[in-house]
Amino acid sequence: MSQENKKFYQQTRVERLDTLVNQGIISDSDKELYQKTPLLTEDVANSLIENQISQFPLPEGVALNFIIDGEKKVIPMVVEEPSVIAACSNSAKILSRNGFSTSISKRELIGQIILKDIPDIEAAKLKIEKNKDQIFTLAKEAHPSIHSRGGGLKDFYVKIIKDTTITDKEFLTVYLLIETKDAMGANIINTILEGLTPFILELTNGASLMSILSNYNTEALVTATCEVPLTDLETKNFSGQELGQKIAEASLYAKLDPHRAATHNKGIMNGIDSVVIATGNDPRAVEAGAHAFASKNGRYQGMTNWEVVEDNLVGELTLPMVLGTVGGAISVLPLAKSNLELLGVTTSEELSRIVLCVGLAQNFAALRALVSDGIQKGHMSLHASSLAIQVGAQNEEIEIIANQLRLAPKMNSAIAKELLMTLRDK
Repeated sequence: MSQENKKFYQQTRVERLDTLVNQGIISDSDKELYQKTPLLTEDVANSLIENQISQFPLPEGVALNFIIDGEKKVIPMVVEEPSVIAACSNSAKILSRNGFSTSISKRELIGQIILKDIPDIEAAKLKIEKNKDQIFTLAKEAHPSIHSRGGGLKDFYVKIIKDTTITDKEFLTVYLLIETKDAMGANIINTILEGLTPFILELTNGASLMSILSNYNTEALVTATCEVPLTDLETKNFSGQELGQKIAEASLYAKLDPHRAATHNKGIMNGIDSVVIATGNDPRAVEAGAHAFASKNGRYQGMTNWEVVEDNLVGELTLPMVLGTVGGAISVLPLAKSNLELLGVTTSEELSRIVLCVGLAQNFAALRALVSDGIQKGHMSLHASSLAIQVGAQNEEIEIIANQLRLAPKMNSAIAKELLMTLRDK
């Protein structure tokens, strides 16, 4: 079969790269980088972590069929789970009639100056609030370059935090809202906090507990939405109305039961983390903020909302999403930079919008499978190749055994070993 007649997933890795070049999605130089997938130099690897002894590779693939705010996108994803990219691409195809829409109101990160042992905490709070102009001046002086680019301190507020259950301890916290432009922002925020802390201590006569950024960025929310006609959901066993209603009910249930919510949200993060890692961003920070936001109503809940509206299934995902397109690991990881070029993004806001859409698509895939054929059918079909490798299949044996496993009544290592032995005995 010629390359032109193969579906993308049927092509070899080299053929996929040629296809992306021919479609103008990646450049010839990026193709060379992806094809070589070079290890980082020792200097780069040592600069990223302590006690570096090796490098740990993970496979990278691309999700197709995404239309986000009217633009076609090919999404790089780094993940070890076989079903993630396939499910994401399939979801995006089903949802492609209307695509995804996104919105961002603002992108302000939060830094905290936390004080203790203050003689008069109410008076100290008022004193900080009255010195607003001086606080803004010191913040500008602490990091003039971010201010010159239109970022820096945008606002602040002060809260008294009390422990009323054990110690009766009181803390005074200054929350600073800081715009870091297209950087992830940790160093920018911490620099501004360090510049402000001495003045805040002088105003309050208190002691410093700590000054640190927060990963719960409630002032940097991104929303992704999608809408699919119920007729597009119809399957051999379910009407579109029935399947749409079951997806909406599954979404509701994840709001009610934290045991289900944890797995519901893990599926969302399967998609989000894969893109975050591919672009050199910090999945731990993203996870922390997302799960905190899922608890904003006093209990842990599912992150997405799905509902049937007239003849459509409508989905929505809102999360704090702070990502970078410059600085940090992004500036030293060659593949991260190439992946940003593949995505066609230059700003952190563009990247955040894409990541939320991938999370919403991944959730749609999981819910659709769960309320229809069950999640295991698709998982095991895609797991067949991994199972073949685990029992020792090599080269062309892998696909032969994988195809035989997909046709077998059951799929496990014992059956895979038996199939491999039979193949090799021929």
